[in-house]
Amino acid sequence: MKILEKKDFKYVNYLWDEKKATAMEGNEVDLLLYRSNLLGADLRITNYGGGNTSCRTREKDPLTGEETEIMWIKGSGGDIGSLTHSGLAGLYVDKLHALKKVYRGLEYEDEMVALFNHCIYDLDSKAPSIDTPLHGLLPFKHIDHLHPDALIAVAAAKDSREVTREIWGDSMGWVPWQRPGFDLGLQIEKCLADNPGIRGIVLESHGLFTWGDTSYDCYINSLEVIEMASSYIENKVEARGKVFGGERTKSLEPEKRKDQAAAIAPLLRGLCSSEKRMIGHFTDNERVLQFVNSHDLDKLAPMGTSCPDHFLRTKIQPLILPLDAGTELPDPEEILEKLKPAFKKYREEYKAYYETCKRDNSPAIRDANPVVILWPGVGMFTFAKNKQTARVASEFYINAINVMRGAEAISEYTSLPRQEAFDIEYWLLEEAKLQRMPAEKPLSRKVAIVTGATGGIGKAIADKLVSEGANVVLTDLDKKLLEEAEETYKKDEVSTSVCDVTKGESIKAAFRKASVDFGGVDIVVHSAGLAISKSLADTTEKDWDLLQDVLVKGQFLMAKEGVSIMKKQGFGGDIVNIASKNGLVAGPNNVGYGTAKAAQQHMSRLLAAELGTDKIRVNTVNPDGVIVGSKIWEGEWAEGRARAYGISVEELPAHYAKRNLLNEIIRPEDIANAVYALLGLLDKSTGNTLNVDGGMANAFVR
Repeated sequence: MKILEKKDFKYVNYLWDEKKATAMEGNEVDLLLYRSNLLGADLRITNYGGGNTSCRTREKDPLTGEETEIMWIKGSGGDIGSLTHSGLAGLYVDKLHALKKVYRGLEYEDEMVALFNHCIYDLDSKAPSIDTPLHGLLPFKHIDHLHPDALIAVAAAKDSREVTREIWGDSMGWVPWQRPGFDLGLQIEKCLADNPGIRGIVLESHGLFTWGDTSYDCYINSLEVIEMASSYIENKVEARGKVFGGERTKSLEPEKRKDQAAAIAPLLRGLCSSEKRMIGHFTDNERVLQFVNSHDLDKLAPMGTSCPDHFLRTKIQPLILPLDAGTELPDPEEILEKLKPAFKKYREEYKAYYETCKRDNSPAIRDANPVVILWPGVGMFTFAKNKQTARVASEFYINAINVMRGAEAISEYTSLPRQEAFDIEYWLLEEAKLQRMPAEKPLSRKVAIVTGATGGIGKAIADKLVSEGANVVLTDLDKKLLEEAEETYKKDEVSTSVCDVTKGESIKAAFRKASVDFGGVDIVVHSAGLAISKSLADTTEKDWDLLQDVLVKGQFLMAKEGVSIMKKQGFGGDIVNIASKNGLVAGPNNVGYGTAKAAQQHMSRLLAAELGTDKIRVNTVNPDGVIVGSKIWEGEWAEGRARAYGISVEELPAHYAKRNLLNEIIRPEDIANAVYALLGLLDKSTGNTLNVDGGMANAFVR
């Protein structure tokens, strides 16, 4: 491979590393994956799950022993940014071309997808995607199909064909809008035949096709075409002097935006969850603010998006909140009454869209609530079944904003016609894909906040909740420990907040983070704790106050703040408090700790009695003898308990394991399982206590 000179791109990131690529020389599939990951790393080029890439190799046919041409292409549902070999489909090129003989026309388009399986060469292939023939009917060794913001802006401009010629002259083809499928592959093939020597093709309202003889040539071709479109658009923007008709609304200051977002997110979440509970995401990205604050917001937002990938993620159009961002939010009930009519109107309009556009075989209407919610002066909320889907919807709508910005600068933005949009949203192939999705986990669509989440028991609880589908806000005193804990989870599973449970403002900040990051809170687990084992004479006032503040006051403040958010959302919630066997059993040298734990237990019962009518359940888990992995056994507590029992610290684990009826060692994971049982299984239980102590007769609650 020749020495590569780094290009100076302004609007896209040139990421090609010659050393890495040279190590893959001769392995076209590895180079395909490398190129794909580079392209997918830049959201201006293509978004999560969007676009497709392919390459061709010569392989030996296992039946004939003859060399044949194989196309390797991203399979259905994959993402080029994280694509690996397992995400590829390998297909015979000659068999893909043979499909032309059986293609019966647009009316029978969907039946071709099943026939792709008859073209598979690699038996470990991912299911071929709808884009397979778009690549397979072109003759090039390396092909990129991307959704760059700049290209879709060109493709969505009302004079798209003329603009394509103005930017690239005769070097780019242009194909009018058509839903992806086999026939679009034929149209792309025809475009190339009619325009030999072109470097790529613009698909109206859709995206870009580019190619090259090598993976590097294809990569550079894609970047250069996108750079040319981007430069053209920015020159148009500069000539106009303003975008989206200029600013109509002033943005609030950053912290004020976050405050307003946190205050309203639980209300929005409740309204968006009228059919199924949703998880939220908020962004006040600079481009989002430019759009939501503009004079053209009311004109452009109802038009919806143009690119099918954008539309599938963001729904037919967003909801614009009828609120003045600059005023303090009034009582939640008052603001809710202002919001309800807007949501009611959105749902009615969505149902009318469905009834107007549906076909005889259309799937049943889906959730009529908005995915994207815009608040001028504040930012954008997105709501979906999980955090990743909500975040990705946000990213796609930012792409759509970029497209509208570019198309309006060029001439005038055009969106997909309503019927075309409906036919994509309710495409039977998309419906089949949805039906194949794995079942949701028991705690999916729920948000938990866990105190003491870096400790043994707290971390085990967080791990369990995440494994069962919940999003979790980890809170603790130590920022470094929180950062280390966060690294053990996947993106979008957790967020963190440094929190001192003895301070009301610190707790408010943690719940503010939960509302901004996930839209609200469904589960509060108070696991933060410490233990001081001293006699009455040795227990100081400072000891007493610390135990009361962390264990009792902390529980009170967490419940108070959590319940206020749960009531805003309107679909109940759960509080689980981690107390102790010591709240039930009188033992020596334990006056401060035992009293605080007893207070935690009775507060839980009091709150259960008070909050039942709001469908908020409050329960307690009582651990005992959790020595392995528990931080409270480090230092003075262990020494104090050893003195109380007249044994050495080293003998404590055996002592605690042998004294319970089951002779079992109790671990943090056992406490986590009890918390999950109360949340995921015992959904009609409140005011109850689960002892997780291996059986301590003197701690039996009845």
